Amino acid sequence: MVHTPSLSFEIFPPNPAAGNEKILSALHDMQDLAPHFISVTASNNKFNIEETTVRLADYIHNDLGIPSIAHLPAIYLTKAQVSNILTALDQIGVHTILALRGDRIPNVAPKNDFRYATDLISFIKEEAPHFDIIGACYPECHPDSPNSISDIKHLKKKVDAGCSSLVTQLFFDNDVFYDFQEKCQLADIDVPIVAGIMPIINRNQALRLLHTCENIRLPRKFRAILDKYEHDPESLRAAGLAYAVDQIVDLVTQDVAGIHLYTMNNPQVANYIHHATYSLFKHSAV
Repeated sequence: MVHTPSLSFEIFPPNPAAGNEKILSALHDMQDLAPHFISVTASNNKFNIEETTVRLADYIHNDLGIPSIAHLPAIYLTKAQVSNILTALDQIGVHTILALRGDRIPNVAPKNDFRYATDLISFIKEEAPHFDIIGACYPECHPDSPNSISDIKHLKKKVDAGCSSLVTQLFFDNDVFYDFQEKCQLADIDVPIVAGIMPIINRNQALRLLHTCENIRLPRKFRAILDKYEHDPESLRAAGLAYAVDQIVDLVTQDVAGIHLYTMNNPQVANYIHHATYSLFKHSAV
């Protein structure tokens, strides 16, 4: 039997002050692409998760009819707060969570209930065992891990605590992903690993990437795109999309479990990737 990978999208809730009109329009455009699911991010330090992530997941799941996954970063949450979020998700029928520790905020002390994502996963399994839990993973090592060996050991604990699958941080070198897959296999981490792909389509996005993702390897071919088209927006967009498509085609030919596209709320990006790779995912369905 031929394996058909999933194609899914990630979106983030807008700042409430900016309103929801733009993201709702983007989601309607994405609906026509029939993604396997759409995940909704959550912020540690800005807005209430129930008012942003849960509300948007509700719209995706119940109004658009697309399976939705809610991100849940817990380092700044108490057990009572997580219980309330689980109840809210349960009420709207969203039963899949991407369980995260979440980024640390400088000069803000974390709560003591969830020091690691593993703590959150174990809590959800006890509190609401009917929820499906997805874990995050880092092909180039979590920034806080001293080395890849330690990182894989912690990932193994996370999976053993109850993750049914994993989604990777973005990467631009597929060989890094294949090496990571092999390390997971050697560590008996046998859940599906979905590859996170982010097309780089403008200069500001590229500059943010270079500034914030120091641990991500940028292959010579990718750096050449950034250097050559830094001040040529149209060419940078075209080359960035083409690079992402090449990554996806290569991953699918190597039987990746799925592709999770970091859309940055841009339906044009989702549409381009979908149409350029449609035949690779045509058997995936909502």
